[in-house]
Amino acid sequence: VDRARRLATDPAARERRAAVLKLPLRLDEIGGCLKAAQELVDAAADDAKALAEEMDAKETEELKAALGAAQGGRLPRGTAGVMKDLEDKQKRRRTRTQRDSLDLALTDLTALYRDVLALQLGSRVAIANADVEDTLERVARGSSPESTLRRIEAIAACREALDRNVAPLLAVEAMTMSLRAG
Repeated sequence: VDRARRLATDPAARERRAAVLKLPLRLDEIGGCLKAAQELVDAAADDAKALAEEMDAKETEELKAALGAAQGGRLPRGTAGVMKDLEDKQKRRRTRTQRDSLDLALTDLTALYRDVLALQLGSRVAIANADVEDTLERVARGSSPESTLRRIEAIAACREALDRNVAPLLAVEAMTMSLRAG
């Protein structure tokens, strides 16, 4: 529900989703794969940064006030460790938010290939991405059900790699290359 609400109210979220759903059409060349991977990771990093900036600034100011620092003034002695702990927490949250954003994009991509597979097999299940039906049909015509299943497996492998803390760009580049190969 939160995702649907965000897509309904946030034009930037709709644009990011549309870019993810067009990704399969951009993987004809190795350079296109690498560029698509970089853009996907950068978009996730930008999302994380936008969400974190406001929250981080507010938390930092609240902690400084709680520690007795005047507005823009110096912190009392012995509080540097507490500030460092907060910065570390914020950095971990930003990394987690970036990975969550990437995971959301990979979920959208998996749903797209699920729809492609449904079209290829002539299934009567409802298409989840009817708004990009032309892309679905184009991808379905250009590949076999077997290659679509391999692509879904490549996305799952990327998600697993991200769970194991593989560098996001490396994991997504490997995925886009696998998507290209089918």
